[in-house]
Amino acid sequence: MHGQPLVAVDERAPLALDSPAPYAATKAAAEAVVIEANVSGLETVVVRPRCVWGAGDTTLLPILVDLARSGRLRWIGGGRQLTSTTHVENTVEGLVLAAERGIPGNAYFVTDGSPVVFREFVSTLLATQGVQAPEGELPLWAGRALARGSELAWRLLPLSGAPPLARFGLWASALEATIDDSKAREQLGYVPAITREHGLTAMQAHASG
Repeated sequence: MHGQPLVAVDERAPLALDSPAPYAATKAAAEAVVIEANVSGLETVVVRPRCVWGAGDTTLLPILVDLARSGRLRWIGGGRQLTSTTHVENTVEGLVLAAERGIPGNAYFVTDGSPVVFREFVSTLLATQGVQAPEGELPLWAGRALARGSELAWRLLPLSGAPPLARFGLWASALEATIDDSKAREQLGYVPAITREHGLTAMQAHASG
């Protein structure tokens, strides 16, 4: 990601080695190293899940819950864009299949299947935790300005913690990111191990138990 929507992207899209977002740039650099290591005596493959989620998540879900409960969560640009997701069980399924059947030196996207509306998916994730999703929205232009200003302030001033909004967070929450996982399905025989609906039910049961 360089700050542009990703629409039905497959493995032919170039890596964002020069992305201004450190998260995207370092992920791209790491993947390049793995692929370059595919030499005589060592076989490597890359698996690319998109927006990993599931019961027991300690990364994305706690942040969303905290933002919603504190009243700081806003739908940037309305949040009605499409996004692809990959449940943790489907991520593992992709990893195992790639290890067993992957063509050395290749990368494979794996997803839950059809994309979902970002706002609807996040609202459902929050609901599994007993949290009501907000209604407040922030125009995309205002989100871009906030992200730029926040990153600049945190870079120049001795401020603690993380910026309220960074560019990658803006891109991930406000721009379409839909992925085509046909390559994994054709070459690996990948099929999602769990549906999005079953994954959400499991999250709710985990939160209740």
